[in-house]
Amino acid sequence: MTSLAEAPAGTGASQARRTPLSVVAAYVALTKPRIIELLLVSTVPTMFLAAHGFPKLGLVLATLAGGSLAAGSANALNCYIDRDIDVVMTRTARRPLARHTVTPRAALVFGITLGVLATALLWVTTNLLAAGLAVAAILFYVLVYTLLLKRRTSQNIVWGGAAGCMPVLIGWAAVTGSLGWAPLVLFGVIFFWTPPHYWPLAMKFKDDYARAGVPMLPVVATPHAVAKQIVAYSWAMVATSLVLWPLATGWIYGAGALVNGAVFLVGAHRLERGIAAGRKVKPMTLFHLSIQYLTVLFALVAIDALVFS
Repeated sequence: MTSLAEAPAGTGASQARRTPLSVVAAYVALTKPRIIELLLVSTVPTMFLAAHGFPKLGLVLATLAGGSLAAGSANALNCYIDRDIDVVMTRTARRPLARHTVTPRAALVFGITLGVLATALLWVTTNLLAAGLAVAAILFYVLVYTLLLKRRTSQNIVWGGAAGCMPVLIGWAAVTGSLGWAPLVLFGVIFFWTPPHYWPLAMKFKDDYARAGVPMLPVVATPHAVAKQIVAYSWAMVATSLVLWPLATGWIYGAGALVNGAVFLVGAHRLERGIAAGRKVKPMTLFHLSIQYLTVLFALVAIDALVFS
């Protein structure tokens, strides 16, 4: 008997609605394009910093294409593995596998194919180090985060989030063929950014995760305990961002990082104080602020690199 999670795509009413455009849209949705956009925000500025100015346009485009394919591969494979819990969670119930618009087998093949293409493209157009880092990012996200950590520990997003830090290493390696302290600092910024970015979202969808049996921190800890950890990681994030100032950037980045960090810390402390006081809070405000923080910070990296090149 076929289970709900394994039901063939295109059955029943959904079959009548299947068109070539809807099929393409379903496969694109498997890659989680909004997440890819966020990852690419960090790649190009890092390449500017590595090149001390404008890197070659062809190299940037190739790196973005390879990075997008790699992220799409990891996300599609994540959808394949998590198809059973995506069905029962409100925020993921419209994903292609949950709606049976793509079969599990097709999603698996699609994810693997994207990974192979990403590796080949980066190897041919950049270098072996960048390609290897992309493979490492895919494997870490799929094997370590999705399979090992996500359903077993409340620290899943902390350590699993390391996969989302890899684009800065890939971008730097694509330009220089090596790694250094500057990309490792940027790696650290994104590593510490991930919990304050994701836990507010998990606070909003706590019931979803509880119903799916995923022990996100807001499911297993009190709201105040979660908020205190958000504050702690926010301070670590801002402190790490400032390390880049004397290491590889000028006053434009330094001054901007101070202001940008202060704005985010105010938001994090406001959330913690509101919860401590028993007030009704909106954690998604900090979620959206975290996206703004990362975008602004990496824009500062790019501007600083261009001005002082």
